[in-house]
Amino acid sequence: MSERLAYNLNILALFGISGVLLFAFYDQFAKGELPCPLCILQRAGFCIVGLGLALNVIFGSSGRHYGLMILGAFAGGAVALRQVALHVVPGTGSYGDPFFGLHFYSWAFVVFGVVVLGAGVMLVFQPPEGWGTRFRSAFGTLATVLFFLVAFGNGLSTVAECGSGLCPDNPTSYETFDALMERFNKPK
Repeated sequence: MSERLAYNLNILALFGISGVLLFAFYDQFAKGELPCPLCILQRAGFCIVGLGLALNVIFGSSGRHYGLMILGAFAGGAVALRQVALHVVPGTGSYGDPFFGLHFYSWAFVVFGVVVLGAGVMLVFQPPEGWGTRFRSAFGTLATVLFFLVAFGNGLSTVAECGSGLCPDNPTSYETFDALMERFNKPK
């Protein structure tokens, strides 16, 4: 595999991870489905995967960056599998609406598995000394900026939903905004 192909595959994967996070945002804001604590942890796993990809795009492909991706996918996949296990028992219900027949946590588990497989394949085809070449492209810059904006947005969204404490098991509102509104509407 050439260095240029590896670079372009990392850009494509980074757009994919940003797309996953943007779709979660769409579901959160357009449909009003607030993410549960397990969903937030899965988003964090996607952010770790995206960080590894962004490092590959910025600094060149590295085994360490792929390792970071695998660790993030393993952690996110474990959380997704836990959520699948919570809802697999008949009569326990589910969280959120299904998308193409599967809930987001099931899709997250599949995507994390694909990330582990993809990072493993990239590691197999990487030369022993690594690819140190850094390419620059508008798509690489766009993918990186988009990812960091989406990751930052996820962080803000989590703070807005959970405040400074633990996130509610079944969120119904943004606790930080509720607390601010309560402060401003308090009679003096």
